[in-house]
Amino acid sequence: MSIWWSLHLRREAASVPLARRLLLGTMETAGVDPDISYDLSVALTEACANAVEHGGDGTSGGASEAYRVTAYLDGEKCRIEVADAGPGFTPPAGRQQFRLPTRPDAEHGRGLCLIRELADHVHIGPEPGRRGTVVSFDKILKWRENAPNAPLVTAS
Repeated sequence: MSIWWSLHLRREAASVPLARRLLLGTMETAGVDPDISYDLSVALTEACANAVEHGGDGTSGGASEAYRVTAYLDGEKCRIEVADAGPGFTPPAGRQQFRLPTRPDAEHGRGLCLIRELADHVHIGPEPGRRGTVVSFDKILKWRENAPNAPLVTAS
């Protein structure tokens, strides 16, 4: 089974739970294991929250007032991309980019670390040919027992 969807959302806090609910509904319908669905929904929430907070250029109206969420469930993998039109973000090289804040009560700086811990592969970089940042991550899917839409696995 292959499922693909894309949302163009306003950079408002109210858009974040909408994207999360759509992802969770898609995963449930497809028969994805609830733990995997939860992990991906938390990672999506963090990526969307970053786009809402940091994804604009400070002007009113125009492309910077929106961001895009795209999800692909294809076979045994889910890939999610969150793209904004902000000033861009170039993470430092290596795993340093995913360190938790030093203060345990810090309210900022946990999102990228959470995404890295919850997903199998993470890429953060500029929007190709455009202004902004793309956070993309993927995870190998597991399926609920007797899931109607689980891919067929053949023994070799």
